[in-house]
Amino acid sequence: MANSSKKEEVDNTINHVQFDGLAVMKIIKHCHEESTSMNVAQGALLGLVVDKCLEITNCFPFPKSDDETMDEEMYQLTMMRRLRRVNVDHFHVGWYQSSHVGDFLSMALLESQYHYQTSIEESVVVIYDPQKSARGFLCLKAYRLSPQAIQMYKDDDFTPDALRKLKVGYEKLFVEIPIAIKNSLLTNIMMSELCELSKEEQGHNFLDLATATVLENHMRGLIERVDELYQDAVRYNKYQQVVFKQETEKHRTLAKQAAENAARLAKDESPIPEEEVLKQFRPIPAPARLNATITSGQINTYSQHMSQYCSQALAKLLVSQALQNAKEVKQNK
Repeated sequence: MANSSKKEEVDNTINHVQFDGLAVMKIIKHCHEESTSMNVAQGALLGLVVDKCLEITNCFPFPKSDDETMDEEMYQLTMMRRLRRVNVDHFHVGWYQSSHVGDFLSMALLESQYHYQTSIEESVVVIYDPQKSARGFLCLKAYRLSPQAIQMYKDDDFTPDALRKLKVGYEKLFVEIPIAIKNSLLTNIMMSELCELSKEEQGHNFLDLATATVLENHMRGLIERVDELYQDAVRYNKYQQVVFKQETEKHRTLAKQAAENAARLAKDESPIPEEEVLKQFRPIPAPARLNATITSGQINTYSQHMSQYCSQALAKLLVSQALQNAKEVKQNK
């Protein structure tokens, strides 16, 4: 049974994403120029699928949302048509978005990726974090909606029973796809020459040890999401209390009616139908649990990013210490 569920999860999906170095640089440039704490940078990914490997070879940014005169759909079609004329891969295979210290999981992201994945089966969403990358850690991740999440959106039912039936939790909303960056031989030769020409001191910014800002923003976002989850839990507990109170009152009324019907039967009178009592207790609709699931997923993402970031920062500290010791030994000689 477990083996069959695993096969269902990987059927008609991709195993990994291969990025061309040019596409990565375009995404980084666009996100650093356009993304802020209030706005996000978004764009389209172009490429093709080869043996369950999604090769992303190019990309272009979406127009800004405040530009009302721009038709976004026509803009994308025009861009892909012009790229095709110059013999560039023009197949739409997904989209990318910037994030602010890991804060990217939202209802809008799920809905957009659902529409992408149902129309383009192999599509992915790529998330790039400019703030963490500025500290020397390239934060570029690719995600796809899980089959359970797609079925949940198709059913358009986000009640607790529906999520429990589909076994959809915060850990099963998205599936992370491994990313590999590949450059051409000419690009590798050029990078090697640039590395030899650059001075030794020019690489010191990659060993920046100031991690307090990123961790502080992560902790602030984590606290906000935990507070949101607590408020949602309070609302759901109130709903359960109301349902329990209604059920208790319904059983008490049914028991009272059963006693009255027994007395009426003893007097050869017709009993009162049970449906008359049940009409008084209309079922209370269950609140949607998708927002709570998204919040839990964002909390889990914050925790994973903080753990990974701290591990990388510790490794950077050890590397910096070794380089500093080597520099002191060289100066003493």
